Amino acid sequence: MKALTCEMCGSTNLLKQDGVFVCQSCGTKYSVEEAKKMMVEGTVDVKGTVKVDITDELKNLYEIARRAKDTDNSENAMKYYDMIMVKDPSSWEANFYVVYFKAMSCRIAEISSAGDSVASCVEAVIGLVKQNVTDEAEQKEVLTEITSRCLSIAGMLAGGAKSHYEGIDSEIQHNYTQEFVNNEFSAMQILYVLGNVLDTEFGAKYGDLATSSWKGGIEIHKDVVRYLTDKTSNQNMINDYATKIKKYDASYVTPEISTGGCYVATAVYGSYDCPEVWTLRRFRDNTLAETWYGRAFIHTYYAISPTLVKWFGHTEWFKKMWKEPLDSLVRKLQTQGVENTPYNDRIW
Repeated sequence: MKALTCEMCGSTNLLKQDGVFVCQSCGTKYSVEEAKKMMVEGTVDVKGTVKVDITDELKNLYEIARRAKDTDNSENAMKYYDMIMVKDPSSWEANFYVVYFKAMSCRIAEISSAGDSVASCVEAVIGLVKQNVTDEAEQKEVLTEITSRCLSIAGMLAGGAKSHYEGIDSEIQHNYTQEFVNNEFSAMQILYVLGNVLDTEFGAKYGDLATSSWKGGIEIHKDVVRYLTDKTSNQNMINDYATKIKKYDASYVTPEISTGGCYVATAVYGSYDCPEVWTLRRFRDNTLAETWYGRAFIHTYYAISPTLVKWFGHTEWFKKMWKEPLDSLVRKLQTQGVENTPYNDRIW
């Protein structure tokens, strides 16, 4: 008869108390039936590999996890997909949805890290799909599901960040602009990364899914360019992704981007980066933006001037009409000490 040994701590010091066997070392309790099973006479000689069949267990876990997923029950979905991932580490579904549902339940302060987590897991998840889902119809269905979910979570994170930011009192809103930008960028990166991975791994085979991802990323990106100091490189990035999209969708039109810049002055002087516009941008950030009425003027200007420039900015009469008053203002500001050297916009 084999000695009764605790499966939790390995102790053989088990005593029967109140009808059950209790380990005196760790306190684990065993019923009489369990104790009998643990006390087997003789030894069992096992050669080769013993494989435990967990097919039925995984089937049940997937059923519960998918039911929670389909009802957007983040807590249960995350719990059961986490259990699946322990038992089946190669599951694309578990690897993706554990991260996805954790991001779904994030708070405003966690948006940036949540977006980064989803973007980071995308490449590994697509790799698992390519490796383990070989049936073409199933593969298409899976990648469509992942793309749809990524568009959904990116939109939710970006929308939540924007709603929160716009709800902040205008007097202190500028203190939270960088946080808003970081949150939007993390949401945007989910879609840029997904499109890039789909394009790299599958090329034209799933070009429609890649373009959907890139288009979604651009929609988020273009709305925050006006808050950035480095507008030019971000505009160039958007243009680069627009070029990628046109590889699969020739009809795509690159969206107009609101830079929040000096629209009229840029049209008049021909560049956003020139001495006259640098002076005006400094005046906007360091003088106008410091008062409520100055900020009100800036917001009104941004609401009206892009349309004016779009329709008339290329005409000579428009440039001539504005050049003299702008020259006069620039000379006055420079006389007052406002510099005309290269300048990075302040985020306000």
